[in-house]
Amino acid sequence: MAVGSNKEKEAWEKVNLARALERPSAKQYIDRIFDNFMEFHGDRSFADDPAIIGGIASLEGRPVTVIGQQKGENTKENIFRNFGCPNPEGYRKSLRLMKQAEKFNRPVICIVDTQGAYCGIGAEERGEGEAIARNLITMMNLRVPIISVVIGQGGSGGALALAVADEVWMLENSIYSILSPEGFASILWKDASRAKEAAAIMKMTAEDLLSLKVIDKIIKEPSGGAQKNVDAVAKSLKDRFVSTLNKLCITDKDELLSKRYEKFRKIGQYTE
Repeated sequence: MAVGSNKEKEAWEKVNLARALERPSAKQYIDRIFDNFMEFHGDRSFADDPAIIGGIASLEGRPVTVIGQQKGENTKENIFRNFGCPNPEGYRKSLRLMKQAEKFNRPVICIVDTQGAYCGIGAEERGEGEAIARNLITMMNLRVPIISVVIGQGGSGGALALAVADEVWMLENSIYSILSPEGFASILWKDASRAKEAAAIMKMTAEDLLSLKVIDKIIKEPSGGAQKNVDAVAKSLKDRFVSTLNKLCITDKDELLSKRYEKFRKIGQYTE
């Protein structure tokens, strides 16, 4: 088999693992990693968005704000949570929680898992693009440490709206890209059936993105995916959250912001 074909196969396998229905959700990790999680609701403007869960919790005694994109674990819950595709109010809820975290000097941990922001008419009418853009601006200037981890799919601005962070990680079999392989193939070749080929070209796997310095760390998964041992993956994430926050929380605030700014300025140079 050709080298190119091997790369296509590996990339497509990761796409399928990232999309697997049995892949652990944000809530499953939150329940295993944090203590005393208290969920907050609503954006104080329009509504609550079940596609994003967020609130305060304790991590080894340290108060933190946790925000995650939540897919359903069955058909009924997927419909309720809009298949993990947030509306503008979801991003505005996230923004409210981030500003609250800054006020009370709590680190922010974001768990990314979405194929993208919801692209319905109502979402556009309520300012989807503006809500995402405001999150990007706010996160770049938030004066508390931020860690973001992609646990499944990280699609387009819908994922980036929770991924402007001091540390960006990916689980080994997660994906992170500007759009889906099917969308890429449809635009580039007018043929969605070439999605497998597109997945390799897009460099959307954790290994590709680490080599491009878009992300900072890969969290290993058991053979067959995170669902094979959720507890082990959660333990690995927890240990890394604790050790990383121990360093970030003693960093001078101005230095933290300066490093965050430089980090995202450099990404464009690495990926040219």
